[in-house]
Amino acid sequence: MDIAKAQLKELYEAAVCASKNSYSPYSHFPVGAALLMPDGSIISGANIENRSFGLTNCAERTAVFTAAAAGWRTFCALAVATPESDYPVGPCGACRQVLTEFAPAETPVLFGPQWDTVVRTTLGELYPYDSLHELAADN
Repeated sequence: MDIAKAQLKELYEAAVCASKNSYSPYSHFPVGAALLMPDGSIISGANIENRSFGLTNCAERTAVFTAAAAGWRTFCALAVATPESDYPVGPCGACRQVLTEFAPAETPVLFGPQWDTVVRTTLGELYPYDSLHELAADN
């Protein structure tokens, strides 16, 4: 996918803004995520923690679930901001699985604590050998 650098930076900044809405009283680790939709709009989400840590929801899944609930079934790029980390922190395994449900392997992914140190990759590089896509192709 060919997405302009300025548009990717805007997406990353939306993720930074979303991180400010994080509910993370236990980890104190705010995360924001932003999805670029096919029409150019941006849907964001933040991590939402719970005392029962297994019930916590990551920022990436919050954004994807918000997009899906609004009727979207694909997105064009993802940015994840972890502004209080010392190094780039990528999506967890559960998020990688969910993300690949809604976008192809070549979808751009950015993650990091600030724009100058952001890691640029793709869903396919984050989650190689995604054989579960074959299940959807049969339906």
